[in-house]
Amino acid sequence: MAVLVNNLQEEISVEENLLKLVESVVKVSLESEGYSPDAEVGLIFVDDNYIRSLNAEYRGIDKATDVLSFALNEGEEMPEEEEAEDLLGDIVISLPTAQRQAAEYGHSFNREVAYLTAHGSLHLLGYDHMTEEDRQVMRQKEEGILERLGINR
Repeated sequence: MAVLVNNLQEEISVEENLLKLVESVVKVSLESEGYSPDAEVGLIFVDDNYIRSLNAEYRGIDKATDVLSFALNEGEEMPEEEEAEDLLGDIVISLPTAQRQAAEYGHSFNREVAYLTAHGSLHLLGYDHMTEEDRQVMRQKEEGILERLGINR
């Protein structure tokens, strides 16, 4: 399983331990849903201006957000594991927003980035939170992924 990380921001230093953490989160997310070890995910760290422009362009919301996911098969049924493409899509995370949210929620920056990575990974796999029931399912899966990695609040 490959996690291709690209850091396009300069505000927050990206340390090796953060890179290893997000790779682990993506791997556990995909493995827990039965995806092949050959699957690939792009993970892009950006600043608030960058994610704001993406949010405006793709969602029509002209403000910064914490995480966006761009699945290659957006709007399609998720293929069976044997039929799945190797490249699932990209997760874009605003590190400055993650840093603010970590302080707001009272946990570490790494925990927040791990959570956003799990959230984005699940979106790539077809999960959403448009209804309360879907939100609860997604939240349970996110917390399960973090628990498997020993990441607590």
